[in-house]
Amino acid sequence: MTALETYPVTVAGVTRHLRLFQIKPGVRIAILNILGDTEFVEAVSSELAPLIAAKQPDIIVTAEAKSIPLAHAVSTRMNNMPYVVLRKSFKPYMGDALQSETLSITTGAPQTLYLDEKDRGLVEGRKVVILDDVISTGSTLQGMRLILGKAGAEVIGEAAIFTEGDRATWQNIIALGHLPVWVD
Repeated sequence: MTALETYPVTVAGVTRHLRLFQIKPGVRIAILNILGDTEFVEAVSSELAPLIAAKQPDIIVTAEAKSIPLAHAVSTRMNNMPYVVLRKSFKPYMGDALQSETLSITTGAPQTLYLDEKDRGLVEGRKVVILDDVISTGSTLQGMRLILGKAGAEVIGEAAIFTEGDRATWQNIIALGHLPVWVD
């Protein structure tokens, strides 16, 4: 068995070795998967929460699925601030949901984000911070901003554990670190 190539990161005092994954010929990224990694989620949420709180949001918004534990942990540290999860598939119980399309860097395929009808009232007229695990191309951010704009929310900040790729693009993002993109 061949050893997998990894990229070491240390954030909030916790080190992880992120597997490098080819997303298209000649282009690799470090994959962060925080699902089930309680130690890492707890550490980074302790660092992110005060940075997000400084923006004075009313609510946190994230996209399904890997960032859900992060949103929950940050919410807990911010006196149980409410958070909303934009879904990636429509369910009939979601009612008159808003939607927007994005392009996933990891799958290379379009995906649709949905704001459940019940959550529209939570974000309407409110100040929100968008929270994600990694911000790479900005496609998911753009889709999230579009839905939140349709819902009448004011996006006052964007946060992530890591930005990725062109650092200059992410100057206004609250982030704990930056991941390179490897081009062969």
